[in-house]
Amino acid sequence: MAQGKTIKITQTGSHIGRTDDQRATLIGLGLNKRHRTRELVDTPEVRGMINKVRHLVRVEEEAR
Repeated sequence: MAQGKTIKITQTGSHIGRTDDQRATLIGLGLNKRHRTRELVDTPEVRGMINKVRHLVRVEEEAR
Protein backbone atom coordinates (compact mmCIF):
# COMPACT_ATOMS: atom_id res chain seq x y z
CA MET A 1 0.00 0.00 0.00
CA ALA A 2 1.47 3.32 -1.05
CA GLN A 3 1.35 5.98 1.60
CA GLY A 4 -0.29 9.19 0.51
CA LYS A 5 -0.52 12.53 2.20
CA THR A 6 0.25 12.57 5.91
CA ILE A 7 -0.81 14.84 8.73
CA LYS A 8 0.96 15.58 11.99
CA ILE A 9 -1.23 15.53 15.11
CA THR A 10 -0.10 16.87 18.50
CA GLN A 11 -2.12 16.44 21.66
CA THR A 12 -2.56 19.80 23.40
CA GLY A 13 -5.25 19.03 25.98
CA SER A 14 -5.50 16.51 28.77
CA HIS A 15 -7.78 13.47 28.66
CA ILE A 16 -8.62 13.92 32.36
CA GLY A 17 -12.31 14.64 32.84
CA ARG A 18 -13.20 13.72 29.26
CA THR A 19 -15.69 11.06 28.24
CA ASP A 20 -14.54 7.46 27.75
CA ASP A 21 -15.08 7.63 23.99
CA GLN A 22 -12.89 10.75 23.67
CA ARG A 23 -10.17 9.05 25.70
CA ALA A 24 -10.42 5.95 23.50
CA THR A 25 -10.22 8.12 20.37
CA LEU A 26 -6.97 9.71 21.59
CA ILE A 27 -5.53 6.26 22.22
CA GLY A 28 -6.70 5.17 18.77
CA LEU A 29 -4.77 8.08 17.28
CA GLY A 30 -1.69 6.97 19.22
CA LEU A 31 -1.86 9.83 21.70
CA ASN A 32 -2.11 9.44 25.46
CA LYS A 33 -0.11 12.29 26.97
CA ARG A 34 0.04 16.01 26.27
CA HIS A 35 2.58 17.21 23.71
CA ARG A 36 2.90 13.79 22.08
CA THR A 37 2.99 13.94 18.28
CA ARG A 38 2.04 11.33 15.70
CA GLU A 39 2.29 11.39 11.93
CA LEU A 40 -0.64 9.54 10.32
CA VAL A 41 -1.87 8.94 6.80
CA ASP A 42 -4.66 11.39 5.91
CA THR A 43 -7.75 9.18 5.55
CA PRO A 44 -11.44 9.88 6.17
CA GLU A 45 -11.31 7.59 9.22
CA VAL A 46 -8.44 9.52 10.79
CA ARG A 47 -10.13 12.84 9.96
CA GLY A 48 -13.29 11.64 11.74
CA MET A 49 -11.29 10.72 14.84
CA ILE A 50 -9.55 14.11 14.79
CA ASN A 51 -12.91 15.85 14.46
CA LYS A 52 -14.17 14.07 17.57
CA VAL A 53 -11.29 15.37 19.72
CA ARG A 54 -10.49 18.58 17.80
CA HIS A 55 -10.52 20.60 21.03
CA LEU A 56 -7.68 18.43 22.40
CA VAL A 57 -5.34 18.27 19.39
CA ARG A 58 -3.47 20.49 16.94
CA VAL A 59 -3.22 19.39 13.31
CA GLU A 60 -0.46 20.30 10.88
CA GLU A 61 -0.88 19.45 7.18
CA GLU A 62 2.05 17.78 5.42
CA ALA A 63 2.24 16.84 1.77
CA ARG A 64 4.23 13.78 0.70
